[in-house]
Amino acid sequence: MRSADAVVLVHSGLGYVHYIKRDVTVMVKRMASLIQSFTYWFGRRSMQSRLVAAYILILLIPSIIVSNYFFKQIRETYISDALNQNSFLLEIEKMNMLNQIEAIEMAAQLSISDDGIKEYLRLSEEPEPAWLIELAWGPFKDMQRIQTNNPNITHLRLFTDNPNVTEMWPIIFQENRIVGEPWFSKIKELNGGELWVFNHRDPDILQRYAADVSEELPKVSLIRQVHLGSYSGVVQVDMLLKYFAPKTFAGILDESSQMMIVDQEGQLFMDRSQSFMTGHEGLREEVEVQFANLRQQADDLEKTVHAQFSVNGSSFLLIATPVERLHAYVLNVVSLEGALNNVSKAQGQIIAANILLIILLSIITYYMNSIILKSLRRLTEAMKRVRKGEVTAGLTIQGGGEVGELAHHFNKLIRTINELIAQGVRKQAVTKEAELRTLHSQIDSHFLYNTLENIKMLAEIEGQRTISDALTSLGGMMRYNFKWSGEYVKLRDEIRHIRNYIDVMNIRFDEPIWLELNIPSEFMELEVLKMSLQPIVENAVKHAWPEALDQEKRIKINVIAWEEDRITINVTDNGIGIEPYRLGRLGESLRTVDNEDLPSGDYGRGGAQAGGIGLRNVHQRIRLFYGNDYGLEVKSEEGIFTQVTMTFPKVLLTGGGSGHEKSDDRRR
Repeated sequence: MRSADAVVLVHSGLGYVHYIKRDVTVMVKRMASLIQSFTYWFGRRSMQSRLVAAYILILLIPSIIVSNYFFKQIRETYISDALNQNSFLLEIEKMNMLNQIEAIEMAAQLSISDDGIKEYLRLSEEPEPAWLIELAWGPFKDMQRIQTNNPNITHLRLFTDNPNVTEMWPIIFQENRIVGEPWFSKIKELNGGELWVFNHRDPDILQRYAADVSEELPKVSLIRQVHLGSYSGVVQVDMLLKYFAPKTFAGILDESSQMMIVDQEGQLFMDRSQSFMTGHEGLREEVEVQFANLRQQADDLEKTVHAQFSVNGSSFLLIATPVERLHAYVLNVVSLEGALNNVSKAQGQIIAANILLIILLSIITYYMNSIILKSLRRLTEAMKRVRKGEVTAGLTIQGGGEVGELAHHFNKLIRTINELIAQGVRKQAVTKEAELRTLHSQIDSHFLYNTLENIKMLAEIEGQRTISDALTSLGGMMRYNFKWSGEYVKLRDEIRHIRNYIDVMNIRFDEPIWLELNIPSEFMELEVLKMSLQPIVENAVKHAWPEALDQEKRIKINVIAWEEDRITINVTDNGIGIEPYRLGRLGESLRTVDNEDLPSGDYGRGGAQAGGIGLRNVHQRIRLFYGNDYGLEVKSEEGIFTQVTMTFPKVLLTGGGSGHEKSDDRRR
């Protein structure tokens, strides 16, 4: 095979495997979808329906499994008993055949042991009439007595090729009468051996009537070659199979089994008067196939073998035992259909009785559950009214048990909800009052802007550019903070505010902070919550690098489109990181952000309030405005980095640009 052809075959094989894997994956997904759909549908049923269904499954499945198991054992027991019983019958038949074999061999041996017969078969010239008469009344009569004493022997014949021998019916014949037999050449090749031959008919060897058709009389023949000086002969002893195998050819009608014999040529001999084999279409052909398979599988010729098979939906058992001296097998074909049908019928009746019993129990259970679950339905209706906003005073349910305990806790829940509503109203009033006081106490922003502008001008006059730039950044920060026209701003405005903040913070550090931005230009128009990024950056500036730590300070801001409708902003610093147990507490704080009763505590690096709004507050604001699927996530490795990831929906306030904004590394 060429290498190119081999490559093509390999690719074809890989493609075939790929298709199989794809089909399997699709099938698994479909099964999972069906299971999920059924689970959803079943979960929406009433508790009463699910309980009844559970009772049915609990009772029905074990009963079916147990009944199938026991009836399977019954079937196997019946098949085993049938096998043992019919194997025993085969052994009896085999013993009968062995006894008849001994009788046939004895007759053959006696027929050639008389000296007078031997002398007659060795004649070199025509004998005297007186000598022939003496032979006929002496040795020849003795040979006839051999057949008379054993009436089961059908024929006892001697064939010779000596032309000087005169045929003496019905025993001594010329060999040319059997030259056309199929076994004649084989017996000559055996050179003194013996051969057992089965035949479906017993033809008239004298051929007295040319048009005579012998009836079907199956027989077995022992053929043995004998040497008589310069001449040779053949001894043939015949016995009809109805005497040789009495159980197989007894003619007794049996509709459930039938015995037969298979000779060494593979021919099948059976009693054709029985209707068992002919009454089942295709049975004989299947028996031949099964027997051929058994002969190939059998390692020991003396071993009884068996096989179970089906023909046209009916089950049968084939048992075969060898008769070594004949080089043949005795078969017994047994029908299992009647008994197995009775077992299947009994199984169906028991299963039907179980189903009827389960239906009756299910009806009783349904009405009992209806009575038991009446209080539960009242409780469900009360919960529905509460969900619609009808906060009732409670629910009165008589009795105990799980339903009574559930009603008790429901009443306590209603009281708690009423208390929380009242508490929330009080908190809202206090909050509004605090906001009003805060507005009244604010410094006039215009006065502050003008003052900073005057100081900036003095710094420029004195040539203090650093102070002037810092005041410019500080003024931008203050304008951004005081100008609170809404909760949403562009990402561009929030980034500008962070730059101003970094510029102001770099005044206090000997080693300035590097701010790296990797933001696609079209994302600069994204909608974000005002003051959502700045607290994260402020948190890093305050806690990432202790004053004693001498290293380059770097903050990276990356904006990534995570999905079609989600944006992720990563704020990463190269600071000291957060200790694992403090990181765990911080994560737990973010996960339980909606629980206002939890104490804020000290979360270590990143746990303090930053810019007036801590990480917890930023996370809470994002979830409040965008939903619980969004918010903050903190990752850190102690001594290496800390990364705060903010996720929010992709919303553009104006049309976006194209390309990416270059990374902005600025040292202030």
